[in-house]
Amino acid sequence: MKKDVFYDLLKFIPKAELHVHEEAVIGRETVKKVYERNFGQQMTDEEFNSLFDYKDLGGFLNSFIKIQSYFKNVQDLEIQFNDFEQYLNDNNIVYCETFISPTSHLKKGWQFNEIINTISKCIKRISTNSHRTVRCLIDVSRSFGMENAMTNLNHVIAARNPIILGIGLGGDESKGPAKDYAPVFDKAVEHGFHTVTHAGESVESWSMKDSINLCHAERLGHGIQAAKDEEFMKELAEKQIPLEVCPTSNIFILQEFKGDMKNHPAKKLYDAGCNITINTDDPTFFKCSLIDEYWNIYSELGFTLEDIKKIIKNGFTNSFMAKKMKTQWCNKVDEAWFKWFQAHPEEKE
Repeated sequence: MKKDVFYDLLKFIPKAELHVHEEAVIGRETVKKVYERNFGQQMTDEEFNSLFDYKDLGGFLNSFIKIQSYFKNVQDLEIQFNDFEQYLNDNNIVYCETFISPTSHLKKGWQFNEIINTISKCIKRISTNSHRTVRCLIDVSRSFGMENAMTNLNHVIAARNPIILGIGLGGDESKGPAKDYAPVFDKAVEHGFHTVTHAGESVESWSMKDSINLCHAERLGHGIQAAKDEEFMKELAEKQIPLEVCPTSNIFILQEFKGDMKNHPAKKLYDAGCNITINTDDPTFFKCSLIDEYWNIYSELGFTLEDIKKIIKNGFTNSFMAKKMKTQWCNKVDEAWFKWFQAHPEEKE
């Protein structure tokens, strides 16, 4: 299928995205506007370009935190969510579970409830205007240590806001092993929250095993290093533990792929029976939308159209939405798929 036709099909099909950081959906021009609004001057080209020039995970995380520092008041989040709504609309994402990283904002003196109430208002607006559902996973974050992670969880417990589904462990896993954060995740589970971790992005299978066994991870963010451990890959397939695969992010960040999508192990994981979903991680930073990601795995990795449809449905079935809603959305994917091909008889499934 040609690219323009593929994009037309994918735009027509409702989708879910389970691994995307809301701060990283902000438009690049919006970054400049927020900077000018809060610093009273235009950002230099040199500073702007440096935000998107990184060669490893550490460099990317530094840029991520730096952009957060440009936000001087909680109302800036409303501007950010305007871009988020546009991203959802452009990719026909009807359901999204997004990571929220509050730590940098809390360190500026913002109040957690103020952050969440503002985000909740934005999410309600998106639901009303665009009929799309957004829910949040709070990143307790490796980047700031164990004590900070527990503080973030305590904020989540105290807030009990319905837009918050649970917590996630983001940041550089090589500098913050999941096992160090087990007490935080034990407490989250005790209080009825969902748990996910970034694991198997840049660190071998032990990181994923610790995430599952010690942090009760219900999904693994990235999980691609499992492709190097045949036994563990088989275990993931047998247990159908979901993997939140983010191909372009991995290609940008991990030198082992040498910048070539064809070296990405998503197809190996899929062919081994692993339960994968496709996500963008940080679309602004990597210049890649969700539909772009589906095109990449279709055109570069040999996924068939039938594979694409299955993975789209995986996005719904591996979400934390109610089981009834999962079934309804999977049925809507099938209906939209049939309807599109019925309207395009020249195309073959």
